[in-house]
Amino acid sequence: MAGCHTIKYRIQSSSLPYNMWGFSQGALNKRLSSGINAEYGEYVRLRGQPDMGVLTGKSTDFGGSKLRPEATGYGLVYITLEALKKYNHYRYLPESRRAGISTNCFNGLKVLISGSGNVAQFAAEKVLELGGIVCSFSDSTGSLTSETGFTRAQLTEVCDLKNVKRGRLSELSGMAGARYYAGKSVWQLGLNCDIALPCATQNEITVEGARNLVQGGCWCVAEGANMPTTNEAVDILKSKVDIYIPAKAANAGGVATSALEMAQNSARLFWTAEEVDEKLKGIMNNIFATAYSTAQEFDRPWDLQFGANAAGFLKVYKAYKAMGYLKF
Repeated sequence: MAGCHTIKYRIQSSSLPYNMWGFSQGALNKRLSSGINAEYGEYVRLRGQPDMGVLTGKSTDFGGSKLRPEATGYGLVYITLEALKKYNHYRYLPESRRAGISTNCFNGLKVLISGSGNVAQFAAEKVLELGGIVCSFSDSTGSLTSETGFTRAQLTEVCDLKNVKRGRLSELSGMAGARYYAGKSVWQLGLNCDIALPCATQNEITVEGARNLVQGGCWCVAEGANMPTTNEAVDILKSKVDIYIPAKAANAGGVATSALEMAQNSARLFWTAEEVDEKLKGIMNNIFATAYSTAQEFDRPWDLQFGANAAGFLKVYKAYKAMGYLKF
């Protein structure tokens, strides 16, 4: 069982603090993936037969799902897009920036993204695809910003730096139109934006960061990292911005696609990227609809944090009641 114990150790290790190695959770997961794949191979050898469902995020060479690396970032943007469709945000945009907004709610919106790992990279890719303006990235050493927005070619440079060269954003300080801030998080800079997508680490948005976002005109925050906002900062954002989507809803795309991977393994199927993407969109849209409708039901419109919490509690309560554990 040594292989199983090693798998457990490696997975638990990935929850250790961001700065212990100096790179984000997404980057850490990438570095561990090859080792986990090898340990899974040892697990199969010890067990004597493959059991694909015990591990997700596998290589597509042996049962992994298409779009699993992209899923958290894509899902974050999909649920934000669904919120934008539901919310009348046109009053924030000058006439010059409204072209095509009726069919593409991200069009012309300035988006701040923290982090530069998997979640940040693929969230940025999807925002650009939908016509948004990506204005920032960060890592443990500082932040890279662009007032006019990064181009697709510049995003490719960021991805190459992080995924291939394993470098720091400071190496891109000379990028055209960009500015590098050493030792500063995106949320300390007081940048103007419409939407904030924190994708780096836990508690990265403090009270100071929340106030900077409000002062910079931010009106929508969706959390891509796990609990990236302190409790005090959440209180500020919920009282000052129009849309706040908590991590438990906004970054569910990754685990949702892990469930899709398990479903494919169980059915001995291998879906195309397009099929997985369509199912991911449906899941994120359903998560938003559930949180939104639950908040409405309890007379707390647009309190998506409450809606997500209450919906989760009610689901567990109904299951326990249906199984006869509860009599009320």
